[in-house]
Amino acid sequence: MITVKEVFDFLNRRFPVDTACDFDNVGLLIGDETAAVTKALVALDCTEAVLKLAITKHCELIVTHHPVIFKPLKTVTADSLVWRLVQNGISVISMHTNLDMGTGGVNDSLCTALGLDNVQKVQAEDGFLLNAGTLSPAKSADELARHIKARLGGAVKYVGRAEPIKRVLICSGSGGDYLSLAADRHYDALITADVKHHLFLEAEQVGVALFDAGHFDTEDVVVEPLTHLLQEQFPTVSFAEDHTSQIQHL
Repeated sequence: MITVKEVFDFLNRRFPVDTACDFDNVGLLIGDETAAVTKALVALDCTEAVLKLAITKHCELIVTHHPVIFKPLKTVTADSLVWRLVQNGISVISMHTNLDMGTGGVNDSLCTALGLDNVQKVQAEDGFLLNAGTLSPAKSADELARHIKARLGGAVKYVGRAEPIKRVLICSGSGGDYLSLAADRHYDALITADVKHHLFLEAEQVGVALFDAGHFDTEDVVVEPLTHLLQEQFPTVSFAEDHTSQIQHL
């Protein structure tokens, strides 16, 4: 019998919770660590749709990237997601910034999805670990935007530069504030998400191509490799994936 604790302990060894950012909330956030796990669901977020899918599939565990509980809760009522997870006996393990930075985590998965070469970790002044890699061959900004869209499947907003793009800095999720890092260390481009308008203008001024490929699309790339990792470690547990975004685009 595999327990929730065994799954958490394995993930904690691979992506230690003590490496998460100070603001984060990671680990076993809901459930009983002694509970048995025969079926589990891996998803970016624990949403209403993910909960319904987990119930349909008779899962005892959901593993997410984004924390199911992030801000302190003041109430837990019968119509809340947390209440229904508990009522249905479903545990939730969330691995957030520790999974972003860890080996085989989100940033590594994003680099793999984009087909980057010479991938390495880059530490920012705030301690966060980004990734860097190279494009072979170098691409124009327009070519790279089309490449990102083809590989990730979402919409891409960007400002380019005249020169070809070879050296790329990568930050899944919200990483626009690392534009100054990209400029200071002479990267040709920063690929991230949730970029504010003024940063696009700043990117043009400092000569760094800046690509916003969407929060969901830059992070959902980890779900499949994380599922495979868990399935290999726990072959008696049936793991399923969810790749559904609740965000709609016209």
